[in-house]
Amino acid sequence: NLRYAGLPDWNRKEPYMAEVKFLLSGDTSVTVEFGNEISPAINAQIRAFNIALEESRIPGITETVPTYRSLMVHYDPGIILYDDLVKELKGLMGQLSNIQIPPSDVLEIPVLYGGEAGPDLEFVAEHNKKTPEEVIKIHTSTEYLIYMLGFTPGFTYLGGMSEEIAAPRLKQPRVKIPAGSVGIAGSQTGVYPIDSPGGWQLIGKTPVRMYQPDRAEPILPKAGEYIKFYSITQAEFDAIAAQEAAGTYVCKRHPRKEGGQ
Repeated sequence: NLRYAGLPDWNRKEPYMAEVKFLLSGDTSVTVEFGNEISPAINAQIRAFNIALEESRIPGITETVPTYRSLMVHYDPGIILYDDLVKELKGLMGQLSNIQIPPSDVLEIPVLYGGEAGPDLEFVAEHNKKTPEEVIKIHTSTEYLIYMLGFTPGFTYLGGMSEEIAAPRLKQPRVKIPAGSVGIAGSQTGVYPIDSPGGWQLIGKTPVRMYQPDRAEPILPKAGEYIKFYSITQAEFDAIAAQEAAGTYVCKRHPRKEGGQ
């Protein structure tokens, strides 16, 4: 374990004290754990460390995988051994306060809410004593931080959803959820990038392909970005779906304003 000072909490102005753990994760990876909670501050630390790691060009590192509260570092033990790698990683900690994290982009995702596209919208509304229109308004009012990707290729683990529209998982998960389905589980929301089983409450569907294996960049969203959902009509859904099928649709991205919602 390593305690360090001086790395700022990006939500506060005072210095931040944190305990970092270096955990053995198999014979070709090490997990650098920054805390034990889901927060934008810890996410910022992970992003800063990942940038420092990229700039360090430590030989033997093959891939890094960010999660809610840690960064997994994959390495080639034929090039660098575990103890030497951990020593190098610890040496980077003192540099993090000098890292300039680039502004995050906001990825705009169109969603057709309710009906066949969102069969559980009514339940989510009733569960929270709201109308479906109120659920949609709340769901589209936030910029959601993409903490990490996982479960299936391109599945987004998003933070920042209002507790006003939180809902329990299905008691009986569905065997097949269509790709593009937008769901809620507890206080989380996300998009199913491929057809898969799942137990989230489905409130809508996007025609955007979050994962397309033959695309130049197969996975559309990126950890550290934000997603902003916006409501569309059936006609707009069909038009975007046709463009996606033709490979001509481009999702809008824009730099996030400081203090964005």
